[in-house]
Amino acid sequence: MNTNDLYAVSMALLLTYSGMACLSLAMPRHYDQVWGRDPSAGHTRALRGAGVLLLALALLPCVGLWGNTVGMVAWLGWLSAGALLWVGMLSWAPRPAARTAALAVAISLAGVGIGF
Repeated sequence: MNTNDLYAVSMALLLTYSGMACLSLAMPRHYDQVWGRDPSAGHTRALRGAGVLLLALALLPCVGLWGNTVGMVAWLGWLSAGALLWVGMLSWAPRPAARTAALAVAISLAGVGIGF
């Protein structure tokens, strides 16, 4: 495993973590848990759209690293890992979890933008 492989794996994890965070925060229960108020309809739509987009982007490093068939299976595994990481962070520290998700979005989109 070389450095590019490690970048692809980290991009997949960051994208799935942030995607799961967006989908979770689109739910009023979790949004209230983090921010102390209910989300507006616009926030809910934006978070759902961003979550789906981030999870779809997580497929790119997986397929690029392992090919189509194994990449899809690896993507499903990274979806599980990202969701587990998000649930653990949300239950432990809700507000810092949202901040780390925002940081993960920035890092992963920069990484995808430069080709990892």
